[in-house]
Amino acid sequence: MLAIKNNIMAANAARQLGINYDSLARSVERLSSGLRINSAKDDAAGLAVRELMRADIAVLQQGARNAQDGISLLQTMEGAMQTIDDALVRMKQLAQQAVTGTYSDAQRVIMNAEFAEMAAEIERIATATKFNDTTYLDNTDTVAIQVGDSDNIINVDGVDMTQAGLGIETGTAGYKATGDHWVDDPGDAWLTLNDATSAGETVTLVLTFTDSVAGTSEAALTVNFTGPTAGGTVSYTLNDVVDAINAVSLNLPVLGDGTVQAYTAASVEHDNATGQDTLKLASRTSTADGATITLATPTNTASAGGYVLAANQAATSMIEDPLVAGDDGRMNVAAGTGINILTTTAANTAMTAITAAITTKDTARAAFGYKMNRLESTVGVINIQAENMMAAESRISDVDVATEMAAMTRYQVLAQAGVAMLSQANMMPQMALSLLR
Repeated sequence: MLAIKNNIMAANAARQLGINYDSLARSVERLSSGLRINSAKDDAAGLAVRELMRADIAVLQQGARNAQDGISLLQTMEGAMQTIDDALVRMKQLAQQAVTGTYSDAQRVIMNAEFAEMAAEIERIATATKFNDTTYLDNTDTVAIQVGDSDNIINVDGVDMTQAGLGIETGTAGYKATGDHWVDDPGDAWLTLNDATSAGETVTLVLTFTDSVAGTSEAALTVNFTGPTAGGTVSYTLNDVVDAINAVSLNLPVLGDGTVQAYTAASVEHDNATGQDTLKLASRTSTADGATITLATPTNTASAGGYVLAANQAATSMIEDPLVAGDDGRMNVAAGTGINILTTTAANTAMTAITAAITTKDTARAAFGYKMNRLESTVGVINIQAENMMAAESRISDVDVATEMAAMTRYQVLAQAGVAMLSQANMMPQMALSLLR
């Protein structure tokens, strides 16, 4: 029917054109994005599966990065252990040298100084080597390397490469005294003197390590500390006390038989667990078997005119005295620990300890090696898993360019035909007007 009010052909052509145009727009969207599924309406079930796969792929990729970070951690620590290895080898070499009877005691003192320095460097490396601000060579904590979900964890055990962990703490192995008064920092006050009435008197600290072996007695160390003004208080930091004691011990004279008495008697003892510091004293000889540490001139007493120490230490002796009420002492004495090469006997003992330390270190270093190999294998497996997951996700989500290009061409032709037919349909009412002329 020829009509001018309703152009049914134009409406039908416009509807078909709209359908084809929407299909063409969808094809263009897919080809431009590279994805078959751009919204939930494209494939609701496929979208859900794809998002789960994407999450799994992201977890796998992060797991691979975690494993690589673990490898970097182990490489850092293993590299530090190479330096520790060099120091241990040098220590064993020095011990072997000191065993030989052709060296004098004075020469062994020099060897022992380097021996102790090597041990101190091992301690420094163990406590200073860090990865992401975390130490790993001074504890036995376990680091969990997450390489997937909660069930995919590779545990790496920490190692203790400190002197204590390796069993190579150095010392005279004679007698020692360790303070039970701790401070947060060596620059904090460790010794505090209170003067009741006098002013400017000198308080004398006398340190004596006794040795029952004939011909090996040690010289007493007499250290003076200037007191405060009358009724005042004066404090000496831990560093002050250490320096004052060593100023005396390092200047002891050489005996007539050539025995070198000078040595470092005082040091700062650091507790890794608490981060606090205290005073540590050591005997010169390895056979020392006792110690006395007293305050004298004037005596340390609570009576008028005398001195008292802080922390309720009112006894004359600096050593803890359980028989004196309120005396918690300031120094606890005990048999010394540690290895040295001051004598041939001590050097032999040191060689045994160093050999055991090298074995401990080698075991730990080997553990780092096979953990690195395991993590590298894990990275390879994870990368393969991620690649396969990406391929599966691609099959679900990615557009087949060839198929979609063919569809787009078809929709382009249909859209062009639709536009042409809509134009023709819009001309039909003009034919009806010709009948009205």
